[in-house]
Amino acid sequence: MADDKQLVLFDRAGRAEEVEAAILDLVHGYRQPSAGELVAEIEHRFGLEARWELEEAVTCLSQSTDLTRSERDYLCSLLASGSLTKALRGVEAPDREMISTIDLLLRQSKAYATSEAFQEMVSFLGRFRDYAPYNNMLVRVQNPSCGFYATARDWENRFRRTIKQDAKPMLILAPMHPVMLVYDLDQTEGEDLPEELKNFAHFEGEWDPRWLSRLVENANGHRIQVEFKTLSSTHGGFATLARGTGDWKMRVVVHDQLDDPSRCGVLCHEIAHILLGHLGTDYDAWWPARTNLAKAAVEVEAESVAWTVTRHLGLKGASAAYVSRHLKDGAIPVGTSADMIAKTAGYIERMATESMAPRRPRARKEKGKKRGQ
Repeated sequence: MADDKQLVLFDRAGRAEEVEAAILDLVHGYRQPSAGELVAEIEHRFGLEARWELEEAVTCLSQSTDLTRSERDYLCSLLASGSLTKALRGVEAPDREMISTIDLLLRQSKAYATSEAFQEMVSFLGRFRDYAPYNNMLVRVQNPSCGFYATARDWENRFRRTIKQDAKPMLILAPMHPVMLVYDLDQTEGEDLPEELKNFAHFEGEWDPRWLSRLVENANGHRIQVEFKTLSSTHGGFATLARGTGDWKMRVVVHDQLDDPSRCGVLCHEIAHILLGHLGTDYDAWWPARTNLAKAAVEVEAESVAWTVTRHLGLKGASAAYVSRHLKDGAIPVGTSADMIAKTAGYIERMATESMAPRRPRARKEKGKKRGQ
């Protein structure tokens, strides 16, 4: 073999190791970018030639036992969904309008974070005790829709609110005592909450009833079960895995006391959590696996999607106030993907405005059959 060809092979081998190291740096740093952002990052670090090594590097790392399960799932989802292949081909880039809309939200959120209303909200939240994670779990088991909780004494001394007659307490463990009684915000009465906490799930403006019905219908077509139930007044909805519910993959619950425009806005936020991969991927790779992101990044991404979709539909909500709670010193949380936000917003907008065919699952391999049979 000629010396120049040996040099090329040596350079490619060395670059492949560098590409793998760069990918590891990203996933270990709690960044799980979209396929497009990953391609751009590798190109920026090593040049266009590094694209040749990227897919093989992702494939190799997705099988590495040195990575955590969530890290391997993330890399596997890039391959199984075909998003990495498409990104390498230069397709499926988000349009400029979506990106500019996200930028506008973040600018408004940063501006809101310096306002008097924001300081009032932070002051209120700051007066809550820091309960142990185990107690938070106990409260969630007893009341999954609980938004805020505190003891009767704390509610009275810190928030000037009293416990309602016939209020239902929850039990937590306490130092020097066997148990302690705590109460959800809805079990109290007294001074008002800051407006941003009362209206965080409120959306208003132009309204077409078909948006909500289509969103529910298309969510069902993605095997996402949507339910409307009574939740805490400070809890607009939640998304979770669908366990023991037939063919459903995911489950979304929205507060049934909200009006229809607000239900639509909250549903956009919760579906965004799923399609952004915050709850992990599914067998068919309809959405990615991005479970290692910090809570701040997760909430900024989901609310940015809801803001973009509802803004395009003509609705207005309190997204700037919500997002501002997750911007530390005005900085966008590490791992936040503008590319994922823009693509997911465009897709959910379609879910609200178009009738989409139900997605078809991948063909399952029959157990007990050998290849070629």
